[in-house]
Amino acid sequence: MSDRPLPSSFRLELQPAPAWIAILALVFFCALCILAGAGKILNLAFPVGAFAVGLFLYFRYPVLYIGFSWWMWFLTPLVRRLVDYRSGFSNPSPILLAPFLVTLITLITLWQNLPKTARQGSLPFVLSIAGIFYSFLVGFISKSPVEACLALLEWLAPVILGYHLFLNWRNYPDYRQNMQRVFVWGVLVMGGYGIIQYVIMPEWDRFWLINSGLTTFGSPEPFGFRVWSTLNSTEPFAAMMAAGLLLLLSNHQQKVLKVLASVAGYSALLLTFARSSWLGWLAGLLTLISSLKPKQRISLIITLFAIIILVIPLSTLEPFSEKISERLETFSSLEDDNSFQNRQAYFKMVFGDALTSVVGLGIGGVATDNSILVMLFQLGWIGTIFYMGGMSLLIFSLFQSSEVGFDPFAVAARAAVISALVRLPINVPMLGVSGTILWGFLGIGIAAHQYHHHQHKINLRESLPPNKINLLK
Repeated sequence: MSDRPLPSSFRLELQPAPAWIAILALVFFCALCILAGAGKILNLAFPVGAFAVGLFLYFRYPVLYIGFSWWMWFLTPLVRRLVDYRSGFSNPSPILLAPFLVTLITLITLWQNLPKTARQGSLPFVLSIAGIFYSFLVGFISKSPVEACLALLEWLAPVILGYHLFLNWRNYPDYRQNMQRVFVWGVLVMGGYGIIQYVIMPEWDRFWLINSGLTTFGSPEPFGFRVWSTLNSTEPFAAMMAAGLLLLLSNHQQKVLKVLASVAGYSALLLTFARSSWLGWLAGLLTLISSLKPKQRISLIITLFAIIILVIPLSTLEPFSEKISERLETFSSLEDDNSFQNRQAYFKMVFGDALTSVVGLGIGGVATDNSILVMLFQLGWIGTIFYMGGMSLLIFSLFQSSEVGFDPFAVAARAAVISALVRLPINVPMLGVSGTILWGFLGIGIAAHQYHHHQHKINLRESLPPNKINLLK
């Protein structure tokens, strides 16, 4: 056997050791429980164990904590399906609380920094959080407290993830490197599993689809459904793939792994047949191209063409090509699309009522796939003004930063935010898994702006004579 080291793309460096011991202990424990059919134990042990590992990483290895949080969002639904397959279908499943619990650890960041909001520039995040808590109180009083608390997880977890990433802007280079590594492996794993899922339909996925009754996904047989991979639904998976693939275009390291991940990711994204995420990816791509310098732009276009050449053969094979072509054709004939027409009719029917919802019904109320209706009905005008006011300020700040043009990752973060925003009239990209994309990349994008602005001031200070330094204060 050759002693030559593996290429850096494939080298796994499990350091620091204590952090990986904790993570792998959780993985092995879960595997043993699944193989032993001890799902009843894992239903509670998994969220508790994930929270414990997350808490340990948050205090000892904060950068690795972010990576662990992303992987919890990536893989927890698959763990649930494996457990259900071995031990019986459970709905609702406590296992699905794990990524929320791990992310909510960042409430510690909020608690510690809330008094310093004005000085740190985090007021927009706090405004959005205030809008959520206002609507939570309305829902808690007017509806079931349990229902309101579960809805709070969906609304709050993404925002505080973004808040945490922003407040750690001084460590932005470490967070950037961690997220690039996490997403290249994440896209490879999720995309690869999505293709396998579509071709062979594993028994645990078939079991879950039948018992969940989600007929909108398709039929529980190979080639008969819309891919959702390791996640719990097609749209969130497609949103995650769109953002991850945009991030891969900015990754100039791990080149071999990046190509493999891109082929798997684009193929799986096509197999979701999620038109809104296709449009989101395209909008993000245009943002990415327009924000880069000419030399970076040419490199990106060459990379994109190379990936397209690799993906096209798969998309032209049967039975892939027929269904993908049918879905693409619906863009030119929306008047014949029943799904689109039904959404339009429902929006027109209830929009008038939504406009008069001043106080709101509280989070966990009216559920629809239109963000505008969700915000007006659940948050009311009062909550929506706070929530969207904070988000709008952050988006404005994100696109005011000019010094990140030389940082492809920061530009990709902008593109990921745009890919989520263009879906606002069609889906609900602010909640749960999809919300982590919008708010997570919004937070890291603002952190990049803050970091580069600070570095620019330091460089300028070092270049000035001592008697001119006071001008920068």
